[in-house]
Amino acid sequence: MIGQVSKEAKRLVEVTKQAFFEGIKYAKPGNRIGDISHAIGEYVQSQGYSVVREFQGHGIGTSMHEDPGIPNYGKAGRGIRLEPGMTLAIEPMVIQGKPNILEMPDGWTIITEDRKFICTL
Repeated sequence: MIGQVSKEAKRLVEVTKQAFFEGIKYAKPGNRIGDISHAIGEYVQSQGYSVVREFQGHGIGTSMHEDPGIPNYGKAGRGIRLEPGMTLAIEPMVIQGKPNILEMPDGWTIITEDRKFICTL
């Protein structure tokens, strides 16, 4: 964070950061993608925030965005089983308000429909 940052923005960043660590706890061989997704989503919701549902983390191999997709919500025990050597980008995307987003005409910028803060790692 740079400059004067509001308490609510600081809290959003801290919750997003902790959501990442909650997910990482389950990034172990034998667990499933849903275990990571569930941990992130449950933590974020417990803090009074929402997650972006349209975008997700992903696998990384010979190209950047590969399978498996790693949503920031889901059911534990679902999805592919994690194996040694997998490279994953776990990317919590946390919204201060409702989970509705809009994509701007530049095709890159995302804002929340209710104009609340959004944070991603």
